[in-house]
Amino acid sequence: MKTIHLIIILIVTSCQTLFAQSVEGNVNNLPVKEYTITLREEMVNKAGKEVKGMTVNGTIPGPTLEFTEGEYAVIYVKNEMNVETSVHWHGILLPNFYDGVPYLTTPPIKAGTTFKYEFAINQNGTYWYHSHTMLQEQSGVFGSIVIHPKEENLDYDKELVLMLSDWTNEKPMNVLRNLKRGNEWYQMKKGTSTPLNQVIARGAFGAQLDFWRQRMEGADIADIYYPAFLVNGKEVAKYPEFQPAEKIRLRIINGAASSQFWMTFGGQAPTLVSADGKDIVPIKRSKTFIAIAETYDSIVTVPEDGKIEFRSMAQDGSGTALAYIGNGKILPAEIVPKPDKIQMMQKMAKMKMKMGAHALKFQPSKDERFEMKEEYGMQMDDMKGMEMDGNTKMDHSNMKKDKMSDGMNMDSTMTPMDHNKMENSDMKMEETSKSKTMDMNGKDSNTMKGMDMFSEYNYDYLKSPEKTTYAPDTPVNEILLNLTGNMNRYIWSMNGVPLAETDKIKIKGNQVTRITLNNLTMMHHPMHLHGHFFRVINKNGEYSPLKHTVNVPPMQEVTIEFYGDEYGDWFFHCHILYHMMGGMARVISYDTPRDTRMEAFPISKLIHETNQWYSWGMVDVASHMTGATLMTSNIRNQFMLSAEYGWNENIEAEFTYERYLHDYLRVFGGVNVENEGEDSLDEISTTAIAGVRYLTPFLFNLDVRMDSKLRPQISLSRAITIFPRTVVFGVYEYQADFGWVDDLPQDINFKKEVVWSAGIEYFLSRNLSIIGSYDNRFGAGGGLSARF
Repeated sequence: MKTIHLIIILIVTSCQTLFAQSVEGNVNNLPVKEYTITLREEMVNKAGKEVKGMTVNGTIPGPTLEFTEGEYAVIYVKNEMNVETSVHWHGILLPNFYDGVPYLTTPPIKAGTTFKYEFAINQNGTYWYHSHTMLQEQSGVFGSIVIHPKEENLDYDKELVLMLSDWTNEKPMNVLRNLKRGNEWYQMKKGTSTPLNQVIARGAFGAQLDFWRQRMEGADIADIYYPAFLVNGKEVAKYPEFQPAEKIRLRIINGAASSQFWMTFGGQAPTLVSADGKDIVPIKRSKTFIAIAETYDSIVTVPEDGKIEFRSMAQDGSGTALAYIGNGKILPAEIVPKPDKIQMMQKMAKMKMKMGAHALKFQPSKDERFEMKEEYGMQMDDMKGMEMDGNTKMDHSNMKKDKMSDGMNMDSTMTPMDHNKMENSDMKMEETSKSKTMDMNGKDSNTMKGMDMFSEYNYDYLKSPEKTTYAPDTPVNEILLNLTGNMNRYIWSMNGVPLAETDKIKIKGNQVTRITLNNLTMMHHPMHLHGHFFRVINKNGEYSPLKHTVNVPPMQEVTIEFYGDEYGDWFFHCHILYHMMGGMARVISYDTPRDTRMEAFPISKLIHETNQWYSWGMVDVASHMTGATLMTSNIRNQFMLSAEYGWNENIEAEFTYERYLHDYLRVFGGVNVENEGEDSLDEISTTAIAGVRYLTPFLFNLDVRMDSKLRPQISLSRAITIFPRTVVFGVYEYQADFGWVDDLPQDINFKKEVVWSAGIEYFLSRNLSIIGSYDNRFGAGGGLSARF
């Protein structure tokens, strides 16, 4: 029977592949729309400095590709760069082979070659395209797609694409390297750090201690400093050609690599008509949060005697891009206040939130997709299962998997009576939340101040004009994915397992797959599923919207579901580019035979992108000593070489290999070299060392070791940001020598050595600091610290 079953599967999947290839061949003779886009490396200036970027047909962003539903797209991508590339058609439903994820679904486009993408256009709406190779999207490989319906059902006169993006003058790989080494420079640079002096001045030291206890520095919102945020490639874009009384359909796309935006509009509130390319029940909204990779369409009416100001403000308040539509006086858009991170910390501490779920668990034997372990549970001791700013956080600690569809989710398994009950419950919850917060258009509320992380981010305003549920008897497969991360080492994962260590998530055809996304980090995570639209379960029940990207706010849950009617492997990942590269991704697999055209392209190359080796170093040159550290690491492994030399001729050098067993725990072994005599280099001692290093609560680095002379040693170190650019640090080291392996007389004398140092560092730039320190071996002094 197993053999017969296997034969049936092979026949079905072969038929699917043949069908897909027949579509690729345009056997239905659909009208063909053809484009050629050329990718080049060129010097560009987006933020006051000439740097090398990657252009599409000579521009950033690339050109808008326009189609009409029912056409057949043929797109030639010419790679005139010196590196391989790819293009993913974000939100487009198309054959698996042309999805554009190199090594997973589509061959990479080698330097100097051209790849032909072709697929039928079976949808309409606003979409976009971007590279899916390394960090090329950040460098400029992205553009917009507009697909017109066969028959327009919306009333407007003209349309305008507004592509939002962020820009850095640094090489994107250097940005990721800086994040990997864990310093706070980007927060310092844009003024979003929470130094201790400000925390104490605000009476929030207790909250800070609570964060430190859970191994978190503070309420992180955004990772990277950007000198410019752009609309259609400009910090200020002007469109005076639009005339009074014209209705303009704004097709807004967040094509940023790492930035979420608040969008606000001047003048009368525009009408939001579409989300992620899908029509919604129109709603007036002057303020909307747009996560990375989402698209929203709004219709605005050009005023008689003024121009509409469109503001896209970075979520952390670090910058804004503007667009003006029309002529005359400016109708200003609302300015969203900068988030109050210290107040967020106070509120979260007051609610006794459990935070800091680890991003790297002990070597997993499997991906625990279906388990909600106590170690991951975001539990509030006084608020389990209660409402938080109008949103319910579900308590999984006592919820069994087989009960997760018993009326708790608004899905295809619910009866009309169930829906009525849930809608009545929602109405009660809504009334309760109104007493705490103001309406969703962003009016001021004392309760909401500083609490943006826990309000205004839900999708309840999105309602599908048609029912989106599935047949009631459709089998449902439940999956739980906890979103987990480590800001210090910049590793991102799901269920504590990064992409490099996980298995595929198997999807069964003709079933509904329901995924609960439980965010246990302080960052938003816009999750994108390739090749599918999914229901985002919200208060609209049967009319919950369809999307291809869903934002999961910090410490919140979102449930999505989709019907399995595809084939092949599809990527599912956080669309913050650096989070995806840090490991927050999965492969959704229908477990069908791989396309034979992909035999020469192993998936392991895609996986390797998220587990590369990163190297960095530091040199301190001061009046009393000099020191250097060189480090290279990937997710589990780390090599480190460190050396210190005092001008009083004290020297110590060490080389170690470390293996991370867990986020907080690593074992190491290596060699230590130091001088034995004081103020003399005549006696050099070389010993082997082995031990463990552990990140304790309150963020102390603990080192416990034994050397080949059987001398135990323990050290403790810590660094704290006390002013916006100023860090204090200290190290305490205690070593005992029992003389167990020395050639000593029987009356052994116990010896011990204590080494300690303390210092202060002021950051001048990402790579240069002024330092002053005292070391009980080298004395006091000051100088410069350089990072590279």
